[in-house]
Amino acid sequence: MPEGIENEDLPEEPSFRVPAVEIEDRLARLQQALGAEELEAAFLVQTVDRFYFTGTAQDAFLFAPAQGPALLFVRRHVPRAREESPLAEIVPIESVRRIPELLKKRFGRLPARLGLELDVLPVNDFRFFRDLLAPQDIRDISPCILRLRSRKSAWEIAQLEATAEMSRRTFEFMRRFLAPGMTEMEFAAQAEAFSRRRGHAGVLRVRGFNALGYPGHVLSGPNGGRPGLLDAPATGSGTSCAFPAGAGPRRIRPHEPVLVDFGSVKNGYHLDEARMFAVGGMPEEAMAACRAAIALHDRLIAAARPGVTGAALFEQAVTFAAALGYEESFLGPPGHKVRFVGHGIGLELVEPPFLARGHETPLEEDMVLALEPKFVFAGRFAAGVESVFRVTPEGGRLLSRVPVEVFVC
Repeated sequence: MPEGIENEDLPEEPSFRVPAVEIEDRLARLQQALGAEELEAAFLVQTVDRFYFTGTAQDAFLFAPAQGPALLFVRRHVPRAREESPLAEIVPIESVRRIPELLKKRFGRLPARLGLELDVLPVNDFRFFRDLLAPQDIRDISPCILRLRSRKSAWEIAQLEATAEMSRRTFEFMRRFLAPGMTEMEFAAQAEAFSRRRGHAGVLRVRGFNALGYPGHVLSGPNGGRPGLLDAPATGSGTSCAFPAGAGPRRIRPHEPVLVDFGSVKNGYHLDEARMFAVGGMPEEAMAACRAAIALHDRLIAAARPGVTGAALFEQAVTFAAALGYEESFLGPPGHKVRFVGHGIGLELVEPPFLARGHETPLEEDMVLALEPKFVFAGRFAAGVESVFRVTPEGGRLLSRVPVEVFVC
């Protein structure tokens, strides 16, 4: 390990808990939303949504009525669920088939109008819960939940700041550790190991079907100009055709651009950040593109105020990139461009809102987003930057603590 990198110990047992007041506020807002949607209850099965409203990610099902206390039906592990969650109604069950009986006993009947997470619920599971709970009307509660999650509380901002500090130290380690001759995979693995020791969960949570979340996205030289399966400006080579994205076996060479896009998560809260690296020096063409990306980054963050739409910020980005002379390479090579320049972030790596074409939802104070202006030169290199910021009345305020600069090692 390079000199100057501290080797402190972490607590032997995890001590993180979501405060009861956070859970109470979230459930109260959910119940208000259910009333507004004329739903009698929501039945939540997706892990992140359940964690948001209960404080535990144990194997369970959350029944949240529009009125009255929420019930958490836990299959395993009940003692840990009770230790982790402040909910008063934590009910052990051996089988999910017992839930209708328990609901009838508690409420007298099953809800007629029920919300389910239809964006992530597999068809077979949907059919099972539809038949099990037998509501007259089922609606998708996911947009409502994601809207509630999009504005972060002061406590959540503090969690994101803790993740940001862990990420800052990881990028500083990367800066000291990078050397020519190591493979992209080796470099990513060393960064991930450093971050894991400091609380990184090791897995990034993503909501989409078939989506994978992995921390170390290292694209050196021509791999930075390699599109692929990811909905991102560049995909990289990956380790094989079975996992064709991210860091691969290519060795990093001196004087070439290296895009490092690193996802961090601590206590459930994610950061998504990217910086450019080079060993010994950056070629002027690539350095100019890096400077353009940073200029675009700074302008958009300053413009991210409440009331501005994601679509408006996206169009600003496209216009400014063209004015800088990078229209062709902005957000991917011709024919492979993505349609967004930023996304919300929190308990999942990608959340609403989106800084994207057609997304007319206005930003609100205390939304948190990852902004990622990138230029891709097909088969040659990528140049870009990504930071996480909070929306304030004065414009975006960086939560990222990694210096917004090119790291020349």
